Amino acid sequence: MLLPKGGITWKSAKAQLPPTRAIWVFLTKTRVLLTIALAGIILLLWRGIRSSAGEMQRYYPFYNISISQKVGLTDSASLSFYCWGPSKPPMDMTLNEQQAWNAHLQTPVIFNHHAPITINESTITHVDLNGIKSTRQALDNQERVLILTPLKDAAPYLSKYFELIAELSYPHNLIDLAFLVGDSNDDTMAVLGMELDRIQKRPDNIPFRSVTVVEKSFGVHLSQSVEDRHSFEAQGPRRKAMGRARNFLLSASLKPEHSWVYWRDVDIVDSPKRILEDFIAHDRDVLVPNIWFHRYEGEGDNKYDIEGRFDYNSWIESDKALKLASKLDKNVVLAEGYKQYDTGRTYMARMGDWRNDPDEEIELDGIGGVNILVKADVHRSGINFPCYAFENQAETEGFAKMAKRAGYEVIGLPNYVVWHIDTEEKPGNA
Repeated sequence: MLLPKGGITWKSAKAQLPPTRAIWVFLTKTRVLLTIALAGIILLLWRGIRSSAGEMQRYYPFYNISISQKVGLTDSASLSFYCWGPSKPPMDMTLNEQQAWNAHLQTPVIFNHHAPITINESTITHVDLNGIKSTRQALDNQERVLILTPLKDAAPYLSKYFELIAELSYPHNLIDLAFLVGDSNDDTMAVLGMELDRIQKRPDNIPFRSVTVVEKSFGVHLSQSVEDRHSFEAQGPRRKAMGRARNFLLSASLKPEHSWVYWRDVDIVDSPKRILEDFIAHDRDVLVPNIWFHRYEGEGDNKYDIEGRFDYNSWIESDKALKLASKLDKNVVLAEGYKQYDTGRTYMARMGDWRNDPDEEIELDGIGGVNILVKADVHRSGINFPCYAFENQAETEGFAKMAKRAGYEVIGLPNYVVWHIDTEEKPGNA
């Protein structure tokens, strides 16, 4: 290439350059722009990697291993990489250096890390009972209560029953009702249906969260007369049948969201409106009140209430009863208040007074079924109502025996009285 005479000048150099338009066209070509962008990204990534490596070296010592030392590469072809660890092999470190290295950081370790699994199959249901608690703070925690009532030939009592539960002060939107109707010869199902329809259609705060009606007959047709129903001979078959009915009702209606189960008989004539709050405040596994009945005797100004003691199934065990049971056939069901078997037990019905402290507690070994508050987890643990002789007891008394065997507390309130209908029973052995 010949240089112009007089040397290189701006004018001569400019003449050798391509036109500005040609340069602009070249630079705006897609391939050129992509090449420039790619080169920029590579440059930024390289600067970021170098910066991170510098930070890592600053805070953490590494092994600096040169491949050229291992494979004989020249200096210009040597390769290096960094590994976790101190600047010298552990064998060459003094004890102080090893201690300083091990103490300078705590390396995070993840064991068996798994990504979450999502299940979308609609036939699979997940039930988490860990959050279901039975506590004194039931109202604050919005704890659900299940009220269970077995029914047989109960038509005459249902009107009063619903009158009383409609007055319960515990929020009705936290209460579920469940009934079992079986072996009835009267209009129990029809009356129950009408009462429920009336209650649940109310526009105020009276309707309950839900109602379940279970229909199940067991083929047990014992006489409902007072003499026959409460005779000693009827007690074994009757208590076993009642235990079976309670278990069927419980299994059909207990849901995962229930914290408390409140068993309430249909033939109660009076009870406090705050009975659920009062019972829950004791925070006991199994709790029962005293059961009395009103019976008015005399005439005119001399008329008085004898305040009869009704439920002799809530009792404290005695040595006499234990010795008696040890000699009985295991299939015999003991029943209280009959001359056939004198147990010598202490009955809560004979204790207490509704005028005294209602929160006074006593430990019981047997309970009656008129009113029972149970923590739902007690039932979930398998404590139910034996429809057979369990330690020579059945139904609610067998339930108490079973609960105590499992380590649960069974508590009675001798001064907290719920009033039962007067059945006009004749006094027995009790």
